[in-house]
Amino acid sequence: MASTEPIFERLSNPVDMIERIATVYDWAFERNAEDELSMSVAGTWSDYHISLNWRDDLEALHMACAFDLKVPPARLNEIYRLIASINEQMWIGHFDLWRKEGLLLFRHGLMLNGAEPTNEQCEALLHAALDGCERYYQAFQYVIWAGKSAENALAGAMFETEGHA
Repeated sequence: MASTEPIFERLSNPVDMIERIATVYDWAFERNAEDELSMSVAGTWSDYHISLNWRDDLEALHMACAFDLKVPPARLNEIYRLIASINEQMWIGHFDLWRKEGLLLFRHGLMLNGAEPTNEQCEALLHAALDGCERYYQAFQYVIWAGKSAENALAGAMFETEGHA
């Protein structure tokens, strides 16, 4: 089995780069520790709460983006079906449910494996989360609040209108 010890000295902490990006976008953030950062980003449908953690032993930047939709126990099975359907469509990242808290979130990680991160990689990580949450928020809302099936909620959320009324 390969060693989990880094073979080189990292020039920068990827969380520092995320902090600079948050400053440029004027996103509210808090640096919880050297390897942790939390931020809030206003979206169209919700405020998104992003938590980033750098794991030096894995050389990975983990991101979790949660939004304010609590899943009641009666809707758990349908939410799991919706998450599975959405995740089948995802190229990067995935949606998840922390059942104990009833919290929906988008998760993704940036594996660096000896490479230094770029601003573009870190921005892409953040935008993948925000774009995914914005795209599927209404589907989650339809299942939780409107009692729709996963299939109907996903179809309704993916419907795109053209033109203006």
